Amino acid sequence: MTSIQSVLSERVLNLAESETLKMARMARELRALGHDVISLSLGEPDFDTPEHIKTAAYEALKAGYTKYTPVSGLPELTQAISEKFRRDNSLDYKPEQIVVSNGAKQSLYNICQALLDPGDEVVIFAPYWVSYWEIVKLSGGIPVALYADVDSDFKPAPEQLDAAITPRTKFVLFSSPCNPTGTVFDRAELRAYAEVLARHDHVFVVSDEIYEYINFTHEHVSIGSFPEVKDRTITINGFAKGFAMTGWRLGYIGAPKFIADACSKIQGQVTSGASSFGQKAGAVALLSDLGPTEAMREAFRERRDIILSMLEEIPGIKANHPEGAFYVFPDISWYFGKSDGQIVIRNADDFCDFVMSSAYVGLVSGAAFGDPNCFRLSYAASEAQLREAIRRMKDVLGRLK
Repeated sequence: MTSIQSVLSERVLNLAESETLKMARMARELRALGHDVISLSLGEPDFDTPEHIKTAAYEALKAGYTKYTPVSGLPELTQAISEKFRRDNSLDYKPEQIVVSNGAKQSLYNICQALLDPGDEVVIFAPYWVSYWEIVKLSGGIPVALYADVDSDFKPAPEQLDAAITPRTKFVLFSSPCNPTGTVFDRAELRAYAEVLARHDHVFVVSDEIYEYINFTHEHVSIGSFPEVKDRTITINGFAKGFAMTGWRLGYIGAPKFIADACSKIQGQVTSGASSFGQKAGAVALLSDLGPTEAMREAFRERRDIILSMLEEIPGIKANHPEGAFYVFPDISWYFGKSDGQIVIRNADDFCDFVMSSAYVGLVSGAAFGDPNCFRLSYAASEAQLREAIRRMKDVLGRLK
């Protein structure tokens, strides 16, 4: 009988399962057994899409926007994105430099498929979003981790970036605000990176800014606004996080035109354009009242402060002070080697499994994000759920000796 391994491609056999989706599945299984699981594993706002955006989609449906769209996006949306880039980011991407995709994840996949040949290297700031590593590998590239720990606020030094770049480096990839750490790179830090990259003119920059509107500082800065890298920057963004539109599957890039054309070519053979009525709503989202988005941001800020204050009461948990997104990414290496008498915590995977099986709280191991000393907790949940989750964690972790 033919084995599964001999039928499936090397590509899929070498592809890791998404750790966040794995933990979500475990949560569902435990709930089915009757357990009260609090899942803090998924990066999904718990708010609903604002009413004026839903109304725009409904009106577009009634008006007959149910057909195929141009692969790169409806003209009204690419124009709105171009205006948004100028208004919010000091970026001058013309509509023909913009490609709208079925989510920012597809945007990244398009970029990797368009730019990477086997053996090309991609320097990825670590900790990183789980899919960065796997999409680069899936596209034939070699991911290279540029690591920084909790004590440095997960921010690599410019000298580290300079040392990581080789003749085979195709681009540098990072997010700000960052998933999973919540780290936000400020103007001075991004300028320092831009000055390093100016010395390596064969290297492009891919800046993932999907959490732009969930930024607790007073300024979001796009690295593409610096003249040193302006013509070599690809900016990824989308609607999922800042507008609570995860299920709408709507993302976009701004890029040098030849790269935008290449991404459109890839997308044209894979999915074609994003949903027509969703794009109409997206244009409204970008150009209308951002009040609901700002209210969500302030709610997340309050939750962050609650989580940090409660985590401080648990021995052995060391967290930075995240300035964006809706995650904390604490170092829990203090617990490694400890036991409740039955299981031994050897790493972050064991830690998360123990918390899930003992406290019924779903977390994600930092190993999936490039840091096996940490775990990711999403505070995109109600205040009551967050308080109960941390209370349970404190209780079960107190059993470890």
